[in-house]
Amino acid sequence: MTGRPRLLFVGAGPRATMLLERLLARTDESTQLDIDLVDPFPPGAGRIWRHAQSPLLKLNSMTRDVTVFTDDSCTIDGPVRPGPSLSEWLEQWRDGDLPDVELDELSAAEAQVLEPTGFPTRRLHSHYLDWFFRRTIADAPAGVRIRLHTDTVTRVRPATRGRHATALAGGGEIVVDAVVYCLGHTERDLDPASAALVAASTRFGLQYVPPAFTADSDLSHLAEGGDVIVRGMGLAAVDLVVLLTQGRGGRFDRDAEGALRYRASGREPRLHLGSRRGVPYRSKVTSSLQGDPPQREVLTSTAVAALVDADGPIDFERDVWPLIAGELLHGHYRELFTGHPGRVSGTWEQFRQILGAHAWDDPALRAAVAAVVPDPLDRFDVAAFDRPFEGVAFADADDVQRRVRVHIAEDLQLRTTQERSPAQGVFIAALLSFMALAEIPKEKWNARSRAHTLPVRWHTFFSYLASGPPPHRLEELLALADAGVVRFIGPDIAVSAQPGGFVATGPRAAGPTVAGALVDAWLPAADAAVSTDPALRELATVHGSGLRIADADHDGLLGRVRVTDEGRVVRHDDSAHDALFAIGPFTSQTEAGAFTRPRADSLSLRQNDRVAGAVAAHLGVVVPVAP
Repeated sequence: MTGRPRLLFVGAGPRATMLLERLLARTDESTQLDIDLVDPFPPGAGRIWRHAQSPLLKLNSMTRDVTVFTDDSCTIDGPVRPGPSLSEWLEQWRDGDLPDVELDELSAAEAQVLEPTGFPTRRLHSHYLDWFFRRTIADAPAGVRIRLHTDTVTRVRPATRGRHATALAGGGEIVVDAVVYCLGHTERDLDPASAALVAASTRFGLQYVPPAFTADSDLSHLAEGGDVIVRGMGLAAVDLVVLLTQGRGGRFDRDAEGALRYRASGREPRLHLGSRRGVPYRSKVTSSLQGDPPQREVLTSTAVAALVDADGPIDFERDVWPLIAGELLHGHYRELFTGHPGRVSGTWEQFRQILGAHAWDDPALRAAVAAVVPDPLDRFDVAAFDRPFEGVAFADADDVQRRVRVHIAEDLQLRTTQERSPAQGVFIAALLSFMALAEIPKEKWNARSRAHTLPVRWHTFFSYLASGPPPHRLEELLALADAGVVRFIGPDIAVSAQPGGFVATGPRAAGPTVAGALVDAWLPAADAAVSTDPALRELATVHGSGLRIADADHDGLLGRVRVTDEGRVVRHDDSAHDALFAIGPFTSQTEAGAFTRPRADSLSLRQNDRVAGAVAAHLGVVVPVAP
């Protein structure tokens, strides 16, 4: 490539900015490069983390667990350029070391008191991401010119000499040498089930809110005092509850005994919550390990290599889930035996032999655990953890409320008190397992694993275990239940639209729940081919190809755009584009999120660096030899 190359980013949110930083890390003072970033939302924060949203909405990560920077734990080819975590950034702001950061009044008050173990609001996080974007731009060499366009890419078409012409919604066209699609979660056309509920709600005069990013959902038509069925009890449901309670003027206070109480404003609807499990995602763990350091003992590199080298495809449920379940057991009991030896009989080395001699779901293992772990709260059962109400028959609606509330209170005790730090061992074992799966080449999985058990079974379990809400949100949920604003329906609910309202039933529920409104509280399933973003839809249907998985047992599209490990978009004829790259949840790469925990050698930072290296090579950008 001759002359001054030009690169365009479709998107300017966290993933795009982190990729941009990785690209600029490979430049020096001799680099000549033009970069355009196009996004209708603020750069750095993007849509999901933008400042213009309710100040009530929070991250589900502690400030100490959020960073956008590489560090010396990262196994990457590009230079490591460290920077502050969100917690360290707040310390710098409090010390007056960030004169270019101006926080709004609410964010400034929050920043003054937020501890490393606190959970920041999205608005405060938007300031961190904005600062990161501005710092990244400011650190660019003089020969790199960066332009931001508050706009939307509507079309990308081949131009002369291998270039591409990108059209903007606001008019005009930018001709570039390469395009990188860095979009996050986008809206999409309604799936058939949601479309049917929209039609039925119109026919029967009901109110239906389909799956969407909660902060952007129109909730104004949910009536004060009206009954609303909420399907889903994950993070989207938690945000929904916040917006419909505190967001409508309610508040939480503590009584003389320290118990949290909800003071209703009278503008809240009555929320009836149910889901497949019938319980919320597990609370974020806030304890610290005090025993031996965590390590992979079951899903080891040797075990992964054996799976990869074996004849035939890998099946997640048959070949990998038992190893993950064993890893979770080891994580829990290693911390219990080495961090709290006074609560068990015997040593960790002795109990490790017991774990190694039993399958994760062997009834004999439960008996062996009971013999050496006296307190039932110190025991860990993977199946019961996953489906706490499996096989439970509820006596009546009050029984559902009691059991769910007891479950939430117990979960808070297990995951937020230092004496129950084995929950941290389980959490870290899950993270290590997540990273271990990235060592398995995608083509080694059978079709059903790639289509269902990995993106649905494993991803939802991991989110349930590791990506739950801040603990205070669950305490608030209990207070809302005490106040009668929230009621629990139970597990495995099904909802139908009828002339009298939406009706929620379950195989073990004590009776139907009828409401005039229904909210499906989860993000819509990603499907690039039906995205409402025109550039992403075009990428999936014109320039690239959808990921189809097929074998004797399964055949179907996954809604993701095929890319190489370096992020190159793959055409329908299986050839890779030289100048079109893509990264993010809409691609065939393993989903890794955007920002990450410090010192975790995260998959997202490794992906960013790998794609940035390929883009730099295509553009002929100078790659410094020394970091």
